[in-house]
Amino acid sequence: MNKYKLICEYDGTGFSGWQAQKNAKSVQGAIIDAAGKFLGAPAEVQGAGRTDAGVHALGQVAHLETARKINPEALRIGINDLLPASINILSVQSAHPRFHARHSAISRSYLYLIAKRRTALAKKYVWWIKDDLDIGRMRQALAVFQGFHDFASFADKRMDKNASTQVDVEDVVLQEFPNLIVIRVAGSHFLWKMVRRIVGMAVEAGRANLRTGDLEQMLHDHSDIPARHTAPPSGLYLEKVLYEGDKLPDIQPPVFLR
Repeated sequence: MNKYKLICEYDGTGFSGWQAQKNAKSVQGAIIDAAGKFLGAPAEVQGAGRTDAGVHALGQVAHLETARKINPEALRIGINDLLPASINILSVQSAHPRFHARHSAISRSYLYLIAKRRTALAKKYVWWIKDDLDIGRMRQALAVFQGFHDFASFADKRMDKNASTQVDVEDVVLQEFPNLIVIRVAGSHFLWKMVRRIVGMAVEAGRANLRTGDLEQMLHDHSDIPARHTAPPSGLYLEKVLYEGDKLPDIQPPVFLR
């Protein structure tokens, strides 16, 4: 079998998420279908991580396995020609047989975009908040989440009950631009809806509805407050999947909100 590493971007609007599902439109399913049609043979595609319905990606990584040996650039062009416009393969390269998009990854980073103004062009790609948020309070709130914690209060109830809810959040950064607030959360892995609930709590802190002590308590005792303030999927992006030797890029706002 031949293995290839794919890096792709997608607009998650209208998709049930990354993971292929029966009777649902998924990003993984679309890539599998396009690859199979182009190659004329079945192809296995595994992603570095799942994204929820409506969540976008700037740099999702997947590996593709096929019996057919093909030039990586020809594979990229061929698959793209058969994909919907909302999914784009940015690059393809030959991968080591032991490379695994998920298991070989050492870290993942997500960006969340909060618009400070009403926007006609970016409604599907940001969370517009009318309130005047206190950035200092938001930064203090986000600092609470950095480090190794039990994020049971921030995980969706439909998550596997046997799965660990302990997560090492390596970095949390808030960067402010004239029309945009960008929050980056980086860590080894994330629980279902965890990042959106972290953002939701940071926003509540920015509204002066929560104190850092409230958030610290949520990390020690189960609370359903984060679930009630889950940020919408429209503003969330899988920014980058990091492998040995990779570094995070500088945070750049999208052109339409600079």
